Amino acid sequence: MELKAKRTLIILSIAELLAMSLWFAGTAVLPQLAQIWKADLGVSAWLTLAVQLGFVVGALLLATFNISDVFHAPRVLAVSAVAGALFNAGFAFTADHNIALAIILRFLTGATLAGTYPTGMKILAGWFRQGRGLALGILVGALAIGSALPHGVNAVKGIGAESWRLVVLSSSVLALIAAALVAFFVNEGPYAAASPPFEFRQVTEILSFRNRRLGLANLGYLGHMWELYSLWGWVALLLRQSAIASDAQTQSIKALSFMVIAVGSIGCWWAGHASDRAVPNRLALISDHQSRVRQRSRVTIIAMGVSGICCLLTAALFRHFYIVVAISIIWGISVVADSAQFSAIISEVSDPRYVGTALTLQTAMGFLLTVISIRLTAAIGERAGWQWAAASLAIGPAMGIWAMVKLNSASE
Repeated sequence: MELKAKRTLIILSIAELLAMSLWFAGTAVLPQLAQIWKADLGVSAWLTLAVQLGFVVGALLLATFNISDVFHAPRVLAVSAVAGALFNAGFAFTADHNIALAIILRFLTGATLAGTYPTGMKILAGWFRQGRGLALGILVGALAIGSALPHGVNAVKGIGAESWRLVVLSSSVLALIAAALVAFFVNEGPYAAASPPFEFRQVTEILSFRNRRLGLANLGYLGHMWELYSLWGWVALLLRQSAIASDAQTQSIKALSFMVIAVGSIGCWWAGHASDRAVPNRLALISDHQSRVRQRSRVTIIAMGVSGICCLLTAALFRHFYIVVAISIIWGISVVADSAQFSAIISEVSDPRYVGTALTLQTAMGFLLTVISIRLTAAIGERAGWQWAAASLAIGPAMGIWAMVKLNSASE
């Protein structure tokens, strides 16, 4: 049984890594397409924003119709990966001459990713009862590497302005491999349970702050999301602008962008291990449930504290490119470390009857917020400079830390 669970974790993590390369396939080639379109950052940014919006719509639809329970979950993941690969390939062949269609295809790709990432987490939870935090941390770490892959492919020698399609199409090929891995080698686990259905009438209840701990957990997650996808979306441009300001060489920017996103896997693994660690419960003053919530909260506070400091240090030392690179590596490790732990906290502090609704709303609110933060970060970078854009991202960790400190107090 344990061997099967570990085997599933390895195969599913590889599949998620390959499939999630679709996420930033458009963003990685944004500089090449911006030249072809002769468009400013406001227009080309929609390649990233469309994916975020598509994911929100896809997540809401899948949750509303309970797709991963109505159908075999591994099949849902495999079909979603195939659909994403096809939409992404369509983008590769049309993006250079039809901006509107390119954005629509990126939206549809984002919608299919809602059937890939959350479904993968559901499948994995069905295989792990003990050590679930570490298992989910490994899976999210694979997601981080997968999200970075298009930047890595784009950094390969010989990939230039005329060969951007190879970057995009490589993600489609990887997604098809992911679909085959899941279809042939992944099954639902012995602890698999039906997801609680999405209840529209509970939306106002969940958002009303009547459950104070749930409201604080959602605020913490929103702070995390404010920073995460803005960094991932603009890391290449941020590093390029720092290099220009420092009179440094820019040839390695693509490879560095890959590294900054991919090293997030280290942070995810650490957070997963730390969140599963037993916490001394002196005099049994708090329940095991409260102890778990407090431990996960501590993990998120540490991660957001480190990433928030990195935002400010990047801004302060923006004209020192090599120092910014070093800071960015630490930033990349910490910025995504707490991601899986927020979902775990939501599942533990929400009404057990409406966990599915709470998790869906958390995801939808978080990715909707990224549309604002990604666009606002670009606007600040264009108008005030990218050092100020980096500093503005510290708003997210600051809000998140405040919320999680309050949540920790509420759990005592």
